[in-house]
Amino acid sequence: MSQAEKNEVELVSAVGIDYSKLRDLVAANKWEEADRETLRVMLKVAGTKQEWLDTESIEKFPCEDLRTIDQLWVKYSKGHFGFSVQKLIYQSLGGTSGYNSEVWGRFGDRVGWRQKNQWVYYEDITFSEKAPEAQLPVLDCWNIWGICWWFDGERGREWVSILSRRDL
Repeated sequence: MSQAEKNEVELVSAVGIDYSKLRDLVAANKWEEADRETLRVMLKVAGTKQEWLDTESIEKFPCEDLRTIDQLWVKYSKGHFGFSVQKLIYQSLGGTSGYNSEVWGRFGDRVGWRQKNQWVYYEDITFSEKAPEAQLPVLDCWNIWGICWWFDGERGREWVSILSRRDL
């Protein structure tokens, strides 16, 4: 087995998703297309008809698929992008599975999702290696970084984030 073969990310999916297009996009440094493909495959994995991941989707998202997506981003960005990179920064700022607006704001500032105390629009994200560490993937959806605010009479307000997953 060659060194290149040893370094390949195994495209594992618990639900039969083909990650070759995502792999090809990140390998070619086509970051915006890769971000959109990431959202597309994540919605497909979750089996949702919505354009976002809700609380249940995030909690039940198969760890094999989450790891495959993350490993592709980390490998082809040379450790600059990926959910696990985001998670390390989020935790270093005091982030936990509970929502804290100050921590989330500092996180947004650090990864470039916020500028001058304002959340940026998707079209203002930098899709290149010059982007701040962990800026990608960002996922162009209303709950833009895998966050879900969910209101339910019995459960109250609930915060769920991909970054709170233990398997990253």
